[in-house]
Amino acid sequence: MIDDAGSSCLIVTGMPGAGKSTVTRLIADRLSRSALLDGYFISTLVVGGHVWALGEPADEAARQVDLCNRNLCALANNFSDAGFTPVIDTVVPDRRQLDFFLSLLPARQVLFVVLSPGIEACRYRNAHRDPRERFDFDGYEALDATMRREFGDAGWWFDTAALTPEQTADRIIREALRRALTG
Repeated sequence: MIDDAGSSCLIVTGMPGAGKSTVTRLIADRLSRSALLDGYFISTLVVGGHVWALGEPADEAARQVDLCNRNLCALANNFSDAGFTPVIDTVVPDRRQLDFFLSLLPARQVLFVVLSPGIEACRYRNAHRDPRERFDFDGYEALDATMRREFGDAGWWFDTAALTPEQTADRIIREALRRALTG
């Protein structure tokens, strides 16, 4: 089981609609000492000059993604040092960004879970969200292919299509230490 001593850092990723936000909230709620770190929220701390991850200009979008990821890792390290298990909810699209996280979390046992219910399930879930939570995205095939090619062997690719969010969270808590190690 994931411990509550802050020695592990859990990163949950997946495509829009995979269930990251719901599942990470449930995981954080079930651990006695946890901190939920939402990549989307951290990225919106930039107000003036904000460029979203796939926006233009591309070099500024990439710079802001790196800033968001640095801030997620700094918060994760701070919470972990204080005895809380960081639970990070973010899209990690490729190996470069995964390696960036790992380089900034060197003293942590990083557990990496890719929620993978399938492209059609992600599209359906995203389309049926509250409009304020919907993420307009049409790159499912490309993102899935990149993620599988770049880090298909890293962590735990978890097919959650037949599971409820509660079942998914419970299994991650029980099995991540065994299945989601990054190195």
